Amino acid sequence: MGVDRLNGWLRRVPTWAVYIAGALPGPLMVFQGATGGLGVEPIKALEHGLGAWALQFLIAGLAITPLRRGLGLNLMRFRRAIGVLAFYYLCLHLLVWLALDVRNPAQIWADIVKRPYITVGMAAALLLLPLALTSNNLSVRRLGGRWRQLHRLVYPAVLLGAVHFVMLRKGLQLEPLLYLCAVLGLLALRLPVRRWLQAA
Repeated sequence: MGVDRLNGWLRRVPTWAVYIAGALPGPLMVFQGATGGLGVEPIKALEHGLGAWALQFLIAGLAITPLRRGLGLNLMRFRRAIGVLAFYYLCLHLLVWLALDVRNPAQIWADIVKRPYITVGMAAALLLLPLALTSNNLSVRRLGGRWRQLHRLVYPAVLLGAVHFVMLRKGLQLEPLLYLCAVLGLLALRLPVRRWLQAA
């Protein structure tokens, strides 16, 4: 009964409200960085904070189907908004890295090639690009069944994003490992275990 009531309340929440609420932390973090609220290394703090938001939204998107199947909580109508917000934070993360951290265009390619954690992060970003470009009703209609197949790229993309976070932090730190465990757990829930058991 509690879940049904919550689903009823969620049906009254407009998707535009999710977009606005989800996008607000980005400019707030930029403001904090500009006014000295992000510590002694504001560029690094901003870059990492925006990347963490991107990964959090990707994980939230992965959790929607298991929540519906396991608990009956229906967040499907917000899945597109969550995916778009993940890409929004990814773009901000890349923009801060390019414009404020690297700053030298000639160094960008060298960093991608020489630094494995950047290579992995860029691979994740490239996988998410076609998903962002096709996150609209027109693409759904034109691609038909291929749209769902294309959007399965989110699985390797979010895994690469979590690995990027682990590699970014020097040594084994708890926070990025928790993100990685969350991603692995949510991906494991999608394995066709029931089918394998029935076939055994």
